[in-house]
Amino acid sequence: MALRDHAAEVWRTITNDEACAMGWPVVLTDPAGFSPAEPLIGRSQDIAQVIDPDTGQMVSGRLATASLCIQDILDAGFSELPRNIPDTTIKPWLVAFDDLRGNTFTFKVVESNPDRTLDNIIVHLEAYE
Repeated sequence: MALRDHAAEVWRTITNDEACAMGWPVVLTDPAGFSPAEPLIGRSQDIAQVIDPDTGQMVSGRLATASLCIQDILDAGFSELPRNIPDTTIKPWLVAFDDLRGNTFTFKVVESNPDRTLDNIIVHLEAYE
């Protein structure tokens, strides 16, 4: 097995490990409303401090992302990868996950960054109602 294949396999194992790593249920919904019956397992974050790129200073803000394995997305039945939908008349890709207290937060995808070397995608999120 090539090193690249091995790295992708290890990354998928770590990403999907709910018991010993940071795997966390993530609900992905496409613009047509499709969402698999079971949530995907990935890594998520929702933090309140970010660095202002103009000043380099810490400021209050909201930075939410999710990291998922591309193969898991395809295996779940999605025909494409999540991406930003700039047209506000079209439903966006949605991502939802719970915090540690069980509160569910729903976000829309505003940017997606696939890493086809490790078969991973990181989606940048913004609050959605």
